[in-house]
Amino acid sequence: MQENLRPVLKYWAKYHWSNIVAMIRNMSASPDTCDLEFRDRQVVITGATSGIGYLTARKYASRGARLLTINRSEEKSGALREGIQRDFGTTCDYLIADLSCLQDIHRVGMALVGLAEPIDVLIHNAGLYLSRRTLTKDGLEMNFAVHVLAPFVINYLLREKMQRDRQGRILFVSSEGYRFAVWGLRLDDLQWKKRLYGGLKAYGAAKIAQILIMHVLAKDLQASAVTVNAMHPGMVRTNTGRENSPLYRWYKQHIIDRLSQPADISAKALYYLGISPALA
Repeated sequence: MQENLRPVLKYWAKYHWSNIVAMIRNMSASPDTCDLEFRDRQVVITGATSGIGYLTARKYASRGARLLTINRSEEKSGALREGIQRDFGTTCDYLIADLSCLQDIHRVGMALVGLAEPIDVLIHNAGLYLSRRTLTKDGLEMNFAVHVLAPFVINYLLREKMQRDRQGRILFVSSEGYRFAVWGLRLDDLQWKKRLYGGLKAYGAAKIAQILIMHVLAKDLQASAVTVNAMHPGMVRTNTGRENSPLYRWYKQHIIDRLSQPADISAKALYYLGISPALA
């Protein structure tokens, strides 16, 4: 037991409690906003058929952006495109891909590399929450595949294009949930084979890894005009967790969702992060 506690105690000893105070304060704050037009600029969003991604796509479209969304569902992607073109008169193309599948991740990355125009904003929004350890068809832990491998591989493939285009912003929809991994990141067990899996613990570990690759990517691209940031979307109502147990779904519907804010707050924040001159 003492051996198991040692990594946790080492981590907590270095923890900045001022971050917790700031987190609590910021949870109730309104996001900064920007209402500048973004006409004819190219925006790529993963997981855009529901929740934060859907509202973010419509927010960018309402200001004139051209959209390329990456989703799992052909039907929902078509409905999203039809709605955006009808309501805002701008283009909305899509790619169908399962971002837990390595083959699809590589295919998406190469499709983005092949775009003739620069990518002005790339938003890694696709995400999930699982209460049980679940493996992808490639045998990888699902949280790790979707939150870490997918954006890492896509960004890695895009590095030369982004550097060549010398513009663009990359945004990760991350989470303050990284704090659930109170021991830090276990690099010797990223796939949760050696430990008892917990939904919050695995989600937190994936978000820590996501934030770390954000820092590595930002350093890689620092010689260009490309910026890289991660954001916490706030405590907002989304469809995340639908794949989980009936008990979790009941808890989310009756407890979490009632305490949460509308997801359009996150969309406003993502628009600000993507276009505000203050973050150039």
